[in-house]
Amino acid sequence: MNAAQLVAPGRMELSAAPAPSPGDGEALVRAHRASICGSDIHIVYDGYYLGEYPAPPGFSGHEGVGVVEESRSAGLSEGDWVLAVPAPPVARCFAEQHVVAAGSLIKLPDGGDPNRLLMAQQLGTVVYAFRRHWPASMSAEGLTVAICGAGSAGLFFTQLARRAGFAKVIVADRAELRLQIAKEFGADVVVEVPGQSFLEAVMDETDGQGADLVIEAVGYDATRIECLEAVRYQGRVGYFGFPEHPSGLSTWSFNAAWRKTPTIEIVTGTQREEGLRSFHEAVDLIYSGQVNVDPFLAPVYPLDHIQDAFDAAREQRGGKITVQVASSDLT
Repeated sequence: MNAAQLVAPGRMELSAAPAPSPGDGEALVRAHRASICGSDIHIVYDGYYLGEYPAPPGFSGHEGVGVVEESRSAGLSEGDWVLAVPAPPVARCFAEQHVVAAGSLIKLPDGGDPNRLLMAQQLGTVVYAFRRHWPASMSAEGLTVAICGAGSAGLFFTQLARRAGFAKVIVADRAELRLQIAKEFGADVVVEVPGQSFLEAVMDETDGQGADLVIEAVGYDATRIECLEAVRYQGRVGYFGFPEHPSGLSTWSFNAAWRKTPTIEIVTGTQREEGLRSFHEAVDLIYSGQVNVDPFLAPVYPLDHIQDAFDAAREQRGGKITVQVASSDLT
């Protein structure tokens, strides 16, 4: 089979690899498409991969859709379309065939567009995070949310915040195109940084009080600190962005937290949620049309242009970069 392979820091290549076989409780999936996550960028370019080179074929793709070719699990059958949501260390979605534990596969609804439902992996992580950042038991009536970052995750947060009933949604990003999409998704105020100040904009829009909820969806220490400064006294801060440094030695402002005394939720590990509840919810939200994924359906790169795809994702060229893994369209 063909597979993308990380052969050196920052270097992805197409390789030939033996097709894997599933064990008990697993399924062999013929991949259709896989999308590139921000964590993949950290792994490929930023030193987060600590194993030997070349890395396993298909690693570290963990956002995939495909068809079950062989199942050794009672809940899955040959021909089922599935969303694959494996944990990154064991993920192989950038290969034409990959083995996935049955507990990391979600059957797609009949008639669903797999190209659209692929986005349920990213949306699922955002659903999981937002539920903790702002529990459903809390009213958002009359309140303000500020979202730092308008990549695919930030734009999903924008839609969920509007669905939750926040009165004002503020979104900041460096890319004008992403901010235009944020407006379409319900943002009341957009802030194009660094020309505009995210912190100043939030304070201007809240009469100097700060936002009730601030979500960091970028992954830089500087933006984490700025989000602390932008929250109101005893408000809530949601940290979603990936750590900036693989060493784990990040600079973070406890002084700001001490002054603001906010509730801080750091969220990761959606794949460990019992029953994959958030991923199932994400599939339903996309299938029913309640969440818009139109801006994330292109561009699509063929597998033999995997390096170009990763470079485009790193340079933020497009709302969401997707790889056509199958040599022919399985749909």
